[in-house]
Amino acid sequence: MIEAAGCFHPPRETFYYGLDPFEGRSSVDGPGVTLKMAHRLLNATGARIQLLPGPPCETLARTANNLGQVDLIVISSRLDPKQLAEAWFYIPRLLHTQSDVFLESLLPGSKTAVRLLSRAEIEANASRGELRRAA
Repeated sequence: MIEAAGCFHPPRETFYYGLDPFEGRSSVDGPGVTLKMAHRLLNATGARIQLLPGPPCETLARTANNLGQVDLIVISSRLDPKQLAEAWFYIPRLLHTQSDVFLESLLPGSKTAVRLLSRAEIEANASRGELRRAA
């Protein structure tokens, strides 16, 4: 993603936020890298990196108001569906009119597909998350 952004902006103008359990991964989360390794690998790109360790929904709830608006969000298929349902509540506040949100899905044969979500889908998911939180 950082490399693709480099086609449009110099690396120092690219901001990358990564929400990941890092060392807190469970077997459900699948394999990953340590926070230290992620910093080392991503800092080498020259982009501005901010890694936010912890369960993605909890981390998003804690940081969404401070992150500002982002151009791109990619949501992993590995995220627990219950956590994702709760996270939708926070996603619209990260978006501006040109932001894109992609959702990865698992396919048969351990393959994945990524699709761009419409604003209507994002808002519908956020509304369901809001109702769930209020109950």
